[in-house]
Amino acid sequence: MATPTREVTVQVRVPMDGGGFKVYKGYRVQYNNARGPYKGGLRFHPNVSLDEIRCFAALMTWKTALMNIPFGGGKGGVQVDPKLLSEAELERLSRSFMRAIAEVIGPTVDVPAPDVNTTPQIMGWMADEYARRYGPNPAVITGKPIAFGGSLGRDSATGRGALFCVDHLVRARGLKRNEQTLAIDGYGNAGSWLAILAHDIGYTIVALSDSKGAIHNPKGLHPEKVLAHKHETGSVVGFEGADTISGDDIFGVDCTVFVPAALDESIKEDRAKQITAKIILEEANYPVTTEADAILADRGVTILPDILASGGGVAVSYLEWVQDLQREAWTEERVNARLEDIMEAATAGVLARADKEKATLREAAYLIGVERVAEAEVARGYR
Repeated sequence: MATPTREVTVQVRVPMDGGGFKVYKGYRVQYNNARGPYKGGLRFHPNVSLDEIRCFAALMTWKTALMNIPFGGGKGGVQVDPKLLSEAELERLSRSFMRAIAEVIGPTVDVPAPDVNTTPQIMGWMADEYARRYGPNPAVITGKPIAFGGSLGRDSATGRGALFCVDHLVRARGLKRNEQTLAIDGYGNAGSWLAILAHDIGYTIVALSDSKGAIHNPKGLHPEKVLAHKHETGSVVGFEGADTISGDDIFGVDCTVFVPAALDESIKEDRAKQITAKIILEEANYPVTTEADAILADRGVTILPDILASGGGVAVSYLEWVQDLQREAWTEERVNARLEDIMEAATAGVLARADKEKATLREAAYLIGVERVAEAEVARGYR
């Protein structure tokens, strides 16, 4: 289990609007499929590398096992800055990448999904490109537009799943929702949904940030109004009724729950020392470095690890896959109810295992995930 099953590196050729073409590096790492088809997102980012994709493919393996859904783990991406491409170039990039990896994926083999800088529209283009070669099968990829086999509830899944996770912990500790204050670093899709849904059930959102800065109001922010402001101006910065602070300052905001919801490794040693929260909810992938994790543990901070806290996205991806295979379309209420079942069971299992083993929640989550993959390998005869 220490070595990926397959690593694919491809050329992604893209004709440009102005003539000529550019060639980008693309990757798909299939880490382990003992429990089912490889599953993991595709990201478009200038920092994409084989090492990064390999790391996240391993994390997806343990995450799907922890969520107890019948998938393995994979990850992929293209080393590109999509913000520099026109919409037509972005479509050609997406289709070219799908052509390059189509031979190694499929509905029962490897099922990609959206990730950093990839959208339902991009997933739609990729699914259509796959269909041109192998015939229509919407189950080949998840996170698609609703009109093309996507699932209701997918857009809010990561944020909703994170809320189920932290709310379970709050209730297990006998805490009150209206006494919990959240600071969220990263007000994108996952962060905004978490803020809106948490606010709706009584949590207070005291700080929010994006790439341009942060805002803070110790009496609370209205997440939907902040999101409307961001859509109008391009940033949370300048929201009326809040103080604008630097992006770095959000890590020192007084709160009970801190949520890293941006890119990986956002909490390093220096920022770990600033955090006042007693709970960290890892909505992003690998947001806390190993060194920072040790500092926070010494201070008694509880960390809800990424493979648990951000599991809502892959859980609803699984539900979309099931709907596509069965040619069904579930109601959003049914999707959300099934997501709650999955997240509640996973969180309860991690808390129980941590208590039994006298371990951190991260250690308990990995123990469960790795054990389930190992059990599947033994059952298959891989000894």
